[in-house]
Parts: sequence; structure tokens; C-alpha cells
Amino acid sequence: MPPGLRERNEARMLYPLKLESALHVKVWGGRRLATQLRKRLPTAQPYGESWELHDSALAANGRHRGKSLLELTRQFGADLIGAGNDPANGMPLLAKFIDAADWLSVQAHPNDAQAKALEGEPRGKTEAWLVLHAEPGARLVIGLQPGTTRQELTAAIQSGRLEELLVFAEVSRGDLLYIPANTVHALGPGILVYEIQQSSDTTYRLYDWGRLGLDGQPRELHLDKGAQVANLDALPAISRPSGDLLVDGDYFRTWRHRLENGALTLTTEGRFQALTCIEGALRVNAESHDSESITLGVGETALIPACIAQFSISGSGVILRSAQA
Repeated sequence: MPPGLRERNEARMLYPLKLESALHVKVWGGRRLATQLRKRLPTAQPYGESWELHDSALAANGRHRGKSLLELTRQFGADLIGAGNDPANGMPLLAKFIDAADWLSVQAHPNDAQAKALEGEPRGKTEAWLVLHAEPGARLVIGLQPGTTRQELTAAIQSGRLEELLVFAEVSRGDLLYIPANTVHALGPGILVYEIQQSSDTTYRLYDWGRLGLDGQPRELHLDKGAQVANLDALPAISRPSGDLLVDGDYFRTWRHRLENGALTLTTEGRFQALTCIEGALRVNAESHDSESITLGVGETALIPACIAQFSISGSGVILRSAQA
């Protein structure tokens, strides 16, 4: 078989992949993943995160059912994740839900160059939060007081006084915070968010509110590296986007599509698309590929491979769509 024909036939083996969520217990977690996103939480422990798009996510439909995205990325390469990405580095983006019943640690993430230099990792971590629920008065940490020096930051961390240097901001449902790498940040109690980020789990904890982990021991802090990468010069702005395009960043774009007994046809432009339903129920179909349409209910996610040029969404609901920039 000629190489070009073989590659086209292999690409046709890809289709819209419905993904299984991975639930993570966290000391600061709660139960909103169940009450608001219909996740089945298997124990009474505090669940803080539901990972939706990630290397270890398993396909839940079709011929690739049970295979991880990392397996499929290495098998299909650019047909799945798009040109310009190294399949050896896995999925370039990660999407999750976060339920904060208590403060997350105050933390900062390295940028690409710092991640390579400090950790030998292929990418840093820029992220964005879309607030899906917020209790009245719920707050975030969005950075450090203007004029803070690195010496003052280090001293405050070492003496447990970092709270004095933090900038807090209230949020409500529909707010968006774009968090470039190096931003000192924390998610506060009473908030549920959708997070889209570079696929990296490199986190430097600067402060953990004096609490113990689920094992009864203090959680590890990363004072030297955290102080080294922390941005002292700028604060991110909380916005409230009204249009479809929520995030137009250096690494990813995110849209919010609202349908009421309607249909929407979209093109991928050679970039994989992560679709997450946050209201209602929506059908996803790619007619040019050998697959049945899939239905996404609240809290469910699908991946549209990069080789699928066009797909449609129909029904009534709200879907978040994220892709590489």
C-alpha cells in the first residue's frame, strides 16, 4: 500500500473520543463534582479535581475504548494532536474541574524555560480558570502586593507571614482569570472552576495555610524554586467575557458555545479540540469519519482529533471548547 494511502487509512481510524474522567482526592476538596457536575464519587473523601483531558485519560467509546490518550498520541502522532507537537511529550494541554471547599495552596508555576532548567520538563504551566460556581464573597489570590521584593517574599515565606503580601480578589460565576506562568495564585473556598492549562503538573507551593495533609503531615513546600520563579511585577486581571471567545492566550484558546435546540458546525484547522459540557446535553458528530455521534452530558468531555477537519454540535446546552493557540 502506498505510504500516503496508508496514512489516510490510519487517520480514518480516529473519531470523536469520549473520555473517562479521573477523580482526585484533595485535602481542600469537597462534593460539588457530584452535586453540580454529576460525577460519581466512590468514597466519602474530599474530591478536589476531575481530570478531563490528560495523557492517562481513557477513551470510552469505539474501537479505541480503554486506550489512554498517551497510547493514542504515540500511535497516531500529528493526526491526533496536530503538527508541531512531539508525540513523545504527550498531550500538550490538560483540562480539569476543580472544586475548592478550602484554600488551595499559594503557588507559582515555572515558564517553559524554567521548567526545562529546573525540572528537565518539556513545558511550563500557564493556565486559565473559568468560574462555574462561587459562594457569596468567594475569593482568589491573584498575586503579590506591588513593590514586594524577592528578599521580602523569601522572608515572608520562611516566617509564615506570606498572607500579609497577598492580593485577594472576589469572584462570581462567569468570571475568568488567565494565569500566566510565574503568577502567585490560589483558589479559595466555595469555588468550582473549569481549568485549561499547559499539560504540566509542576507546582511550587509557597504557603499552605498552616494545615496538615490527609496523611496528618504538613504538605511539602518548594520555597527556593517558588521564590525564584514568582512574578513580582504584574497582577492578572479578572474578566467577564460576554462573547464566545473566553481565552486567547499564547498556548490555548477557549470558547463557550451556547445552543438552544440548535446546531453548530466547526472546523479544527488542524488542531485537536477538547469539548466539555457544563449545561444540558449535546451531541457531537464528525460525518466524514466512521463513527456514531456521541452525547455529552454535564461534566463530560470529548476529544476531536486534529485530523478531523469539521464536526458539529447539536442540542441544548453549553459546551466549553479548548484548542492550542
